[in-house]
Amino acid sequence: MAGSIAAERPRTARGTATKARIVEAAADLMRAHGVASTSVDAVLAASKASKSQLYHYFADKDDLVLAVIQRQTECVLAAQESMLRGLTSLAGLRRWRDAVVELSRESQCAGGCPLGSLVSELAESPKPRAQLAESFARWEAYLIAGFKAMRDRSGSKSSVDLADLATAVLAALQGGLLLAQTTRSTRPLELALDMAIDQVASRLK
Repeated sequence: MAGSIAAERPRTARGTATKARIVEAAADLMRAHGVASTSVDAVLAASKASKSQLYHYFADKDDLVLAVIQRQTECVLAAQESMLRGLTSLAGLRRWRDAVVELSRESQCAGGCPLGSLVSELAESPKPRAQLAESFARWEAYLIAGFKAMRDRSGSKSSVDLADLATAVLAALQGGLLLAQTTRSTRPLELALDMAIDQVASRLK
């Protein structure tokens, strides 16, 4: 996966900018219209890149899709990293919850999760599915570290599986975002995350 994306790494600042522009254009188009409905020609037009430039960095559209997954992963995690790294208490977890809800509200609940929206189209394709699974695992790792810090800080003797707890919280987030997107209301997201956080509080006692 990663080897394919990095196979033609830009050697100049201009090359780096060109590659980034292509991936950004592809990501925006795929988020707005879906992966299947985004053509290479549309990406070329949006990025103002030539076909030779695109195929210099990407073997084909499938390779470009992997780069889009990587970019969306970095964007999602970067937006939350400071809060996720600071998860040492339930108050911190609730601040993360509030920030996620606010992001959904600001977008009027449209679009859903940049990673979750890709899953619906790519889950049956082995390489994209594997890369998406890796992306969610990175996200869960922040939660696992936070829950461990919370447990250590409180002196809890809970033997709950922290990985399972992180998976449950992330599942609540994804399901809440999906229903928020459908209803155009943050209420499903709020309910799902509040119930998940209640479980965290209960399991880490």
